[in-house]
Amino acid sequence: MEDLFRQMRSVEADRATALREFSDLLIAHALAEEAKVYPALRRYKNIDDEEVEHGEEEHEEGNKALLELLEVDEVGSQEWDEKLEELVQAVTHHADEEERTILNGARENVAMERREELGGAFTEERARQLKAGCGDVDNVRRIVAS
Repeated sequence: MEDLFRQMRSVEADRATALREFSDLLIAHALAEEAKVYPALRRYKNIDDEEVEHGEEEHEEGNKALLELLEVDEVGSQEWDEKLEELVQAVTHHADEEERTILNGARENVAMERREELGGAFTEERARQLKAGCGDVDNVRRIVAS
């Protein structure tokens, strides 16, 4: 995602294409996590349900920031740059926090075999979402509205 952030910031890159790719990846990641990983992690007593719920709230924040950028009319405008930085901030904050809280809790409390199962389920769901074009602006609107 860092490479896509750089491309979206670069005046020399195809920023719109980078945004479309980023949108697909972000939405697929969040949907797969919420469908396959978070529900399973809630079953472990040493993984804080509040952290999982907070992760879902941060997905919502990232999705809203993504939608705001997708709806900017002019790529490279001042509004584009502002909305891009809001998106970058939301996503990097979530990734950092998720790594420190939810994923560390999973490493410490979930057996390797189960983590591998969850990783496989996540990967399959993510691929399914990507194939379905989940980052399309209309789909992002539906997700944000729900």
